[in-house]
Amino acid sequence: MKMTLLAASIASVFLLGACSEPVQQTQTVSSTAESKSASAELGSFGVELDARDESIKPGDDFFQYAGGTWYKNFEMPSDKTRYGAFDKLAEASETQIKTIIEEISTATDLNAEQKMIADFYASFMNVAAANAKGLSPLTPVLNKINAISNKQQLTEAFGSAWLDGSTSPISGSLGFNRLDPNQYQMSIGVSGLGMPDRSYYLEDTERFKTIRQAYVKHIEQMLNFAEVENAAEKAQQILALETQIADVQWPREKRRNRDLSLNQIDRENLPKEYANFDWDSYFAQTTYKVPHLNVSQPEPIKKVIDVINNASLSVWKDYLTYHTISNHADLLSDEIFNANFDFYGKTLNGQQEPRPRWKRAIAEMSGTQSLGFAIGKTYVEKHFPASSKVQMAELVENLRKALGERIENLDWMGEETKVNAQAKLAAFNPKIGYPDVWQNFTGLEIKPDDLLGNVVRMRQFFRDDSAAKELEITDRERWGMAPQRVNAYYNSSFNEIVFPAGILQAPFFDPNADAAVNYGAIGAVIGHEMGHGFDDQGSKSDANGIQQNWWTDQDRAAFETKADALAAQYSAYEPIEDNFVNGRNSLGENIGDVGGLSMAYHAYKLSLNGKEAPIIDGTTGDQRFFLAWAQVWREKRTEQSMLSQLKAGTHAPGQFRALAPRNHDAWYTAFDVKEGDALYLAPAERVRIW
Repeated sequence: MKMTLLAASIASVFLLGACSEPVQQTQTVSSTAESKSASAELGSFGVELDARDESIKPGDDFFQYAGGTWYKNFEMPSDKTRYGAFDKLAEASETQIKTIIEEISTATDLNAEQKMIADFYASFMNVAAANAKGLSPLTPVLNKINAISNKQQLTEAFGSAWLDGSTSPISGSLGFNRLDPNQYQMSIGVSGLGMPDRSYYLEDTERFKTIRQAYVKHIEQMLNFAEVENAAEKAQQILALETQIADVQWPREKRRNRDLSLNQIDRENLPKEYANFDWDSYFAQTTYKVPHLNVSQPEPIKKVIDVINNASLSVWKDYLTYHTISNHADLLSDEIFNANFDFYGKTLNGQQEPRPRWKRAIAEMSGTQSLGFAIGKTYVEKHFPASSKVQMAELVENLRKALGERIENLDWMGEETKVNAQAKLAAFNPKIGYPDVWQNFTGLEIKPDDLLGNVVRMRQFFRDDSAAKELEITDRERWGMAPQRVNAYYNSSFNEIVFPAGILQAPFFDPNADAAVNYGAIGAVIGHEMGHGFDDQGSKSDANGIQQNWWTDQDRAAFETKADALAAQYSAYEPIEDNFVNGRNSLGENIGDVGGLSMAYHAYKLSLNGKEAPIIDGTTGDQRFFLAWAQVWREKRTEQSMLSQLKAGTHAPGQFRALAPRNHDAWYTAFDVKEGDALYLAPAERVRIW
């Protein structure tokens, strides 16, 4: 598969910091005397204080203050492009899964799902077989592409890209009807690029010119594996074609605007509204009936149809050939994989060497469209105690209570809108740890000696599964992540917040850590996901997940003013010269961070029941709260992966997400941040939304 930057969907990290004398509390407790934190996994109470760089003021660079010693001394592993809390936990999860698979592989009495796991892993780990086969597993698809002789067959190839593993300039995926979440609905958009974002094609700086030159050489190399004649010339033509596609796409900040991307239409009206494309041939290959659908980018779809019709058939065939090979490189010989890695790993992301093959095998197996839930069953049994689910449920309710109180006290929101906001909050459905109903794998065939065949059969299996349910009521038991995933998400259509077991570990959640630490870490993550229900886009759906306006015009205008201020604040961050954070594209995540911290801090204070938090190892409760936040987002990146995050990611880089506390009054008091410090914001400039 193509190598892409792993984007943490909750947050990233970098900090600024300066430390002054802590605000003294009435009670002092040493770490050894604090029974609850005696067995914390990190440090004495849940935060690694020795990671700090106390030569830096928290108010100048909180990231470096909270984690600068770690940042200075940590050496990036050669198979990484970034490393932080998410990556550390993901590595631990991978090791646990490897042990699970190895135990299954050596057992004799396996059930059907366990045998699938063992057989798929065996097929991936058989390097000798992959090297011997070379490109031959792709021969049937490549022959089909080579046989394309007219636009109908080309359109059919676009429609079957999901099965063939190729790429199409028009994408179609089954999701939820935003106007009726009880219905599934197919959404049509523009895709088809081989590089992370349209900016990689359109920006005219030396940096991007160099990347484009490397991309052309990479395409040529991939075409050479298929013995395509005049590969160098055809690589240039493919770049030119993709540049046209990039040019018609909306910028990312426009694509995430839910008002602009909601354009429902009956399928029978597509040929009239979006003419000169054979929609019947396209949909016949997708297997979906799609009586009604949504067009997420109306004008770009019309323009990309022109691109499709104006480009020669031969260039499109070369385009499909290239993407089919590159997309499958991870499943082919070492020679093909290494050539693909040279561009997607080294050039685009600064990764010096590939990940070990066993880790690549686990990555291939762990998705929701793979064996992720089959593996997840055993993972949960071995590594997720029932007590953690109970404690998380309590934390979620504490955060819900805190947000409810905060909504009630908002000075910028009127009573009518508050009633609707409270209704949405009350309707939040938390899912914790693992699904109550597991994926059924009956009918899926996995062979120990057919890696590519296994992947193709899984594509077909999951497509058949979704196509069979397309016209049924949506399945609200379904999870969008496997339990072992180190992440969390909010689903606006179901108004649900989901926390897989993988993230419910230190530094995010530690049952033995100090309360301030858990609230500053997993508490803020819970708040972040709740915040997505009230961010600039999630706030456009109501308590039932229906996209409709539940705001008064005055309240919405007040909200937009605050959101604009936060977008401007983040857009001023410049991690790479002349390359800034896109504060508008990352706005939803930034609202989630700033609001999530507010909710978590409020809930933490409620948990103290009016008492002062103890001093532990010289730190106050408030300091521990904000240090826990910084610890979660502590990370190191290659410059190349940073660039990819800026251009293609929806999150601000971690170093700036870690600066969310500068919008909170309590942070200024906790670390004695004053006017003149680099991070200081005057009270009127601090963005307070939720």
